[in-house]
Amino acid sequence: MNPFLITKILAFLMLIIAGFMLLPAGIALYNSEMSSLFSFLAVILFIAGICGALLYGLRKRRAEALSTRDGFLLVTASWIGASLAGALPFFISGAIPSYADAFFETISGFSTTGATILTDVEILPRSMLFWRSLTHWLGGMGIVVLAVAVLPMMGIGGLQLINAESPGPAVDRITPRIADTAKLLWIVYLGFTVAQTSLLLIAGMDLFDALTHSFGTVATGGFSTMNASVGHYNSAAISIIITVFMLLAGISFSLHFRVLTGRLDSPRMNTELKAYIGIFLAATLAITIGIHGDAYDSLFDSAVHAAFQAASFLTTTGFTTADFEKWPLFGQGVLFLLMFVGGCSGSTAGGVKVFRIVILLKQAFIEMLYLIHPRGIFTLKVSGRIVRKDLVYSVAGFFFLYIFILLCTSLVVASSGHDLTTSFTAALTTLGNIGPGFGDVGPSRNFSILPDYVKWFLSFAMLVGRLELYTVLIVLTPEFWSRR
Repeated sequence: MNPFLITKILAFLMLIIAGFMLLPAGIALYNSEMSSLFSFLAVILFIAGICGALLYGLRKRRAEALSTRDGFLLVTASWIGASLAGALPFFISGAIPSYADAFFETISGFSTTGATILTDVEILPRSMLFWRSLTHWLGGMGIVVLAVAVLPMMGIGGLQLINAESPGPAVDRITPRIADTAKLLWIVYLGFTVAQTSLLLIAGMDLFDALTHSFGTVATGGFSTMNASVGHYNSAAISIIITVFMLLAGISFSLHFRVLTGRLDSPRMNTELKAYIGIFLAATLAITIGIHGDAYDSLFDSAVHAAFQAASFLTTTGFTTADFEKWPLFGQGVLFLLMFVGGCSGSTAGGVKVFRIVILLKQAFIEMLYLIHPRGIFTLKVSGRIVRKDLVYSVAGFFFLYIFILLCTSLVVASSGHDLTTSFTAALTTLGNIGPGFGDVGPSRNFSILPDYVKWFLSFAMLVGRLELYTVLIVLTPEFWSRR
């Protein structure tokens, strides 16, 4: 393990965070939010001073290659460091007086979870609302992936970082050089942000709301500047635009790049994409049937709300257009099932991922075939390619670990005296980076009711879920720290 190299890159990443804080600081200055302005400038100067001194002191250290172990530690430390620093403006300004709450809100942003402790979002200064949404955008594609695009300037390779951070079962290179891949993914990410912002402006949002909601959509985060989330606007056009971009954000960004560069046959061959679209359409149809004539008289309104919430839950975004707990139980049940799915691998979405669900279902079907034909030879194929047995074992191990952590987290929440619905969905929505749950953490309520020790544990669950379990859990094992 190379502590000097890890410290150097971590300091560089923190300077990136400080640099992005200049944007909300500028908004605070423009809106004469002096308390917020002071908070941002104080944090920027603090980070710049500490990290600048570290980089200056380590400037003569020869650049070395990162080991896989270094990558796991650095990625975990990056998300924790970003959240610790990102919470300071909320805390110093008094916008969120409790540091436990400020940290929860910030790691919820960086992990693109969207769970909140705020009972009244709209009273926050605009600069704080912008920073809150910006944490989504930065965390969506990944602070580390952003750094990988510029690490070569420091003479440092970034393959181990992007392997440790990137969501999904595997890193999908679209160019021979990993840094070029990171740059191209960020270009697609930025392009979606600009496109959605432009469409929301046309649909009637002002620039501030259009930009902040785009941040939350392309990052599949879900922080809104309104207490009623997207439902505040009561606009079918806005709901449809956000639905489309939520679905796009839930698809692998490398697949987007292939389509944009003319490889139009890529979606046709992609089994995961077909399953993803199929799940969305089936869920939308089921919810529409379940709520039409009960929650909404109009079939069009039923379909718009159903599609929006299906996309929001499937992609783990967490935006809402209605209080879905007032819907018939069948519609709520479909949304609950979607919480176990997630988006595609290589997207900004959280959850188990459609790829893993496909693998497990196909393997389950093969096991049934073995019972019928004990001597048969069957192969598992995804997107026309044979899937290795070790990948199936890996997916099964991940799923078991996911359920185990989910149950343990549910018990922690239940220890504070909350009912099982609240406890289980609070655990599921934080581990899956979804946002709202059911019960006391439903769409019309928030996580402020939970005691601090539960908030800290759920913050840990958000981090574990965002980094695909193993990245964080490996760092906690004794074997990771052994010298062997």
